[in-house]
Amino acid sequence: MSKPISAINRYKADLRELFFLAFEQFGLTELLGKAPFDAWGEEEVRQSVSECYRWVREVSGPLNAIGDAEGCRIEGGAVLTPKGFKDAWKKLYEAGWKSIGVSPEFGGAGAPKCVVLFIEELLCGANTAFTMYSGLTYGASEVIESFGTEEQKHLYCPRMFGGQWGGTMCLTEPSAGSDVGAARTSATLNPDGTYSIKGTKIYISAGDHDLAENIVHLVLARVEGAPAGTKGLTLFIVPKVRTNKDGTLGTANDVTVGSIEHKMGINGSATCVLNFGENGACIGVPVGGDTKLNQGMSQMFKMMNGARIAVGMQGYSVASSAYLNALEYAKERKQGASITHWKDATAPRVSIIEHADVRRMLLDMKSRVEGIRALAVKLARHQDTVDALTATGGDDKVIAYHQGQVDLLVPLVKAYGSDQGFRVCETAIQTYGGAGYTRDYPVEQYCRDAKIFSIYEGTNHIQAMDLVGRKLGQAGGANLQAFLGDVGKFVAKNSEHPALGAAVKSLGEAAQATFAASMKLLMWFQSGNLALVPLTANRFLEMMSELAVAWVLLDGAVIADAKKTGLAEGSPDIAFYAGKVHAALFFARNVLPGVEHKAKLMDLEDKTPLDIPDAAFATV
Repeated sequence: MSKPISAINRYKADLRELFFLAFEQFGLTELLGKAPFDAWGEEEVRQSVSECYRWVREVSGPLNAIGDAEGCRIEGGAVLTPKGFKDAWKKLYEAGWKSIGVSPEFGGAGAPKCVVLFIEELLCGANTAFTMYSGLTYGASEVIESFGTEEQKHLYCPRMFGGQWGGTMCLTEPSAGSDVGAARTSATLNPDGTYSIKGTKIYISAGDHDLAENIVHLVLARVEGAPAGTKGLTLFIVPKVRTNKDGTLGTANDVTVGSIEHKMGINGSATCVLNFGENGACIGVPVGGDTKLNQGMSQMFKMMNGARIAVGMQGYSVASSAYLNALEYAKERKQGASITHWKDATAPRVSIIEHADVRRMLLDMKSRVEGIRALAVKLARHQDTVDALTATGGDDKVIAYHQGQVDLLVPLVKAYGSDQGFRVCETAIQTYGGAGYTRDYPVEQYCRDAKIFSIYEGTNHIQAMDLVGRKLGQAGGANLQAFLGDVGKFVAKNSEHPALGAAVKSLGEAAQATFAASMKLLMWFQSGNLALVPLTANRFLEMMSELAVAWVLLDGAVIADAKKTGLAEGSPDIAFYAGKVHAALFFARNVLPGVEHKAKLMDLEDKTPLDIPDAAFATV
C-alpha cells in the first residue's frame, strides 16, 4: 500500500538572482515609472516578486506532489482536478498573480513583461501542472484581446483574465499531429451568422476541468471552400457553455471530453481529447468576425509565440528548483572521505559538495539555469522596450530592432530552455544518487514533468526549422546581423578583461563560427541541397543558443566582477557575485567550445541518416 502524499512545499527559488537580472544587468529601472509602466517602480517589483514567492510556497507548492499522485479523472463526462486545485485557483485570482501583466482596461496591473516572467517562473516552478490551467487561459485571452471584435473583447477578456472562465488552444488532431494544415475540423455557416463546428482535437492541455464555470476553446477549423493547408484555417471561439451577450451562461455547447491522457508527468494537468459537435449542436464564431476568415494561423501565432516563451520558462523554472534542492542535499548529505585523505579508511565522512564531480554537476546546473533565465529576461526586456517605445511614439527603426531580437530569440528560449531544463533535472537526480530516483525527494517528479517541454507548443525540431527557415532571413537577415553585431561589440569592449578576457575571446570565436554556419545554411538553400537543412537545424539552434547563453552569462559576470570591488567584508553579495563569475567561466570553458565543434560537423555535410536504407535500421 503506497504512502499518502503530504502537502509539503519543496519549491525553492533564488530571488537575489532575479533582482540582479532586473536591476543590475538588464536595467529594467530605465522603463519603470514611464508609459506604459507608470504605476511600477523598483519597490513595487521587489514587493510583488517576494510576495508571490511566499504565496507559491504556501498555496500551490504544497499541491505539486499531491497533483502528481492523484492526477485528474472523469466523472459524469467532466474532468475533476486533484484535491486542493479548485481552492488554489480561487486564491490565485484573488491574489492577482494572473492579472499582473494584463492591461488596466481589463482589470490588470499592466506590469512589464520582465516582471510577468518572474511571476510566472515562481508559479510554474512551484507547480507546473496547476499553473498550466491559468497559462492557457491567459494565452487565449490575449488572442481575443488582440484580434477579437470589440464585443468579443468585452464579453470574454474580463472573465478570462479574471479566472471566472478558463481557456484553451485547440490545434492538434489525430490525423494531423504537428502537420496543422492537415486539420479536418470543419465549420459550416448557419443562417444566424454563427458556425457549426465538428471535429476532434487531441492533446488539449487544460481541455476540461472544474476550476472555472466555463471554458472558452479557441479552435482551428476549416470553412467549406477554404484553401487547403494552413492558409485555409480560421480560428473560432467555441465556449464549453454557450454565452449570452451579457455574460450569463446558457446551454451546453456540444463539447465533450473523449478521454484524458495518462502521462509520464504533469499529471495534475488534464490533457484531453475533445469532441466538437458530435450531436450537431456545437456553435462557434470566428475570432474578429467574418472579415477574419482564413487568418487562424496568424492569430494563433500570437498565442503560440507567448506559449513558446512560457515553455522555455517552464524548463528553467523547474530546473532551477531541481538544482537548488540538489544543492541543499549536497550540503547536508555526508558520504565518503575527502580526496585528500583517500587512502585513510578512518578519515571523517564529508558532505558530498566537497567531492569534485558533485561540484562539477552543481556548477553545470547553475550555469545552465542562470544563463537560460538571463536569455529569457533579455528577450522580455526587448519586448518591454517595444511596448514602451510604441506607447510613447518612439523611433520605428529602434522598435523594429527590438522586435526583431524578440522574434529571433523565441525559438532559442523555447527549445534550448526546454531541452536543458530536462537535462538539468536529470543531473539533479544524479547528484542525489539513488535517493534522487525515489519519491522521497522532488527531483524525480521534476524530471518527469520536464520531459514534455521539448515536445509541446511545437517540438524542438519545429523550433529549429522556424529559426533556420524563417527567423534567420527575417528583415533580409538584419535581425541575425544585429544579434551578432551586439555580441561583437561586447567582445571588443571586454576581450582584455583581467579575469574574463580569455572567455570573452572564446565568445568572439564562437560568434564567427555561428555566422559561418548560417552562411552554410544559406548556401544549402540556394544550391538546392535542402535535405541538409532539417538534418542540421537542431545543431544550429543549439550552437546559437549556447552562443547567446554564454554572452548573457559573461555580460552578467563583467557586471558582477566590477560590483564585488569595495564590498564590506562579510557581505553576502561577495559570494553572490563570485558565483556569477564562476558560472560564466564554467560555461565558457566547458560548453561554449562546442559551438566551433558543431560548426565543423556541419562542414562535413554528413548524410548518413539519409543514405541508410530503411531496412538497415533493424532486422526485426
